[in-house]
Amino acid sequence: MKTLLNLDVIEIQEYQQNRHPLLFVDFIKEVRIGKSALGYKTFSYNEWYFPSHFEDEPNVPGFIQMEVLTQVFLMTFLTMDENKGKKTAFIKSNVEFRKKIVPSDTLEIRAELDFYSRGVAKGSVNGYLHSIAGGGD
Repeated sequence: MKTLLNLDVIEIQEYQQNRHPLLFVDFIKEVRIGKSALGYKTFSYNEWYFPSHFEDEPNVPGFIQMEVLTQVFLMTFLTMDENKGKKTAFIKSNVEFRKKIVPSDTLEIRAELDFYSRGVAKGSVNGYLHSIAGGGD
């Protein structure tokens, strides 16, 4: 199984079509092509959505959290030679949020590809919150 290591935002953009300000993944540590991906997103107060999303208690909107998870999952199959750079869409998701994400938190995202055939992918993604400000776990 082929593995890619330590992809920065420039390299991530070779595989998926998301661009600033909608590219939310900062770093992909490892992709086991066709199997799994491990990525990271560190949230800075400078993100465009923080000043307007609860000014007195900024946190990451749910749709942004879903998109971060999705972008790491995409790397499990967009890194396959035949899929590199293709457009994607998703049909179904089942999401559960457990902690609020605030500025300075880092989300570690682990994605697993369970099934891929004829352009349809199925799998799971989990985010693990690392907080230096004491707001998450």
